[in-house]
Amino acid sequence: MATISRQTQPLTYTADGAVSISYPTLVSDPLSLRDSIEQAFGSHPKSLGIIIVKDLPEEYPKLRESLLWQAYKFAHLPENVREKYADARSRYSFGWSHGKEIMNGKPDTLKGSYYANPVVDNPTVSSVLRKAYPEYYGNNIWPAKDEKGVEGFEEAFKALGRFVFTVGCQLATACQPFASAHLTDSSISLSHLISSSQTTKARLLHYFPPPAGASAPAADEPIDSWCGFHIDHSLLTGLCSAMFVHDSPSTQPEVVPPPSPTSGLYIRTRGQDLTKVSIPPDCLAFQTGEALQLATAGRLRATPHCVRVGGGAQDVSRETLAVFMQPDVDMLVGEGMTFGEFSKRVFDEHYKDGEGAAM
Repeated sequence: MATISRQTQPLTYTADGAVSISYPTLVSDPLSLRDSIEQAFGSHPKSLGIIIVKDLPEEYPKLRESLLWQAYKFAHLPENVREKYADARSRYSFGWSHGKEIMNGKPDTLKGSYYANPVVDNPTVSSVLRKAYPEYYGNNIWPAKDEKGVEGFEEAFKALGRFVFTVGCQLATACQPFASAHLTDSSISLSHLISSSQTTKARLLHYFPPPAGASAPAADEPIDSWCGFHIDHSLLTGLCSAMFVHDSPSTQPEVVPPPSPTSGLYIRTRGQDLTKVSIPPDCLAFQTGEALQLATAGRLRATPHCVRVGGGAQDVSRETLAVFMQPDVDMLVGEGMTFGEFSKRVFDEHYKDGEGAAM
């Protein structure tokens, strides 16, 4: 096991107060980021449970833009075409999913999702595991190569998903000092648990524009009006900066700024403060999931977060990608509980009668 660097990097923050780190430092000296990891992911009252990775390789912005446009275009296919790529057998954990997830006590129709494992198309696990965990060990479902409007979907999904996954594995190395004393097998690193896992899942998200006339006055609009408060159940979740697209019958779709200063991601700190966090378009963000909290015995903690519509969102959609990095189902993440058992419990909390899969 690598030793902890004595020299640590100075803490840096975004304008919102989120800890930021440089990608070249993450690659060359991850253990020098210990203070940044503890400040971002730790248990103190101001911890946001999110870290921003800047100075990424130059190909990242193009990968991001290419896939987020695919999210917009897929969501605008006819409903009968989209539903061809839904998969009830996997509890809607592969392919297209809309209106299956329960948020705030009702089916969530405000966003549509496309799920796939960007690293492994066909998991090499036993038939017993496939049957027990179809949410993780199913095969990817991709739009047909000639599906009009979304040509290149699979290639764009894998390219960005794998990029985020690679950065996430490097970040897991920086988190290792907080996990070594708590993992059931101290010879296995967090990075290995993620990189060798066949349960990685990317969720390409399209947030539909609010229905006409549905916007409440700014003072009355719920903070979680676009996506309800939740915590992820992964080890780490990689997030791209959202892309907002304006589209109306009289105009061509175009990328626009957030519809309001209040639109976007909100996080509740350990001290219960609510903070809006913006991810710069050329950066990635990573959030802690509940499995990491369990695997580190609470040294690193997950935080509740949500998405707010904000004013002026008529005819504006929100596109983004989340990559959930997690261990295989047999890893113990809590006392006597495997990741697979833990996941099943989370799924049941978010989906009526066990349908669907919470991500």
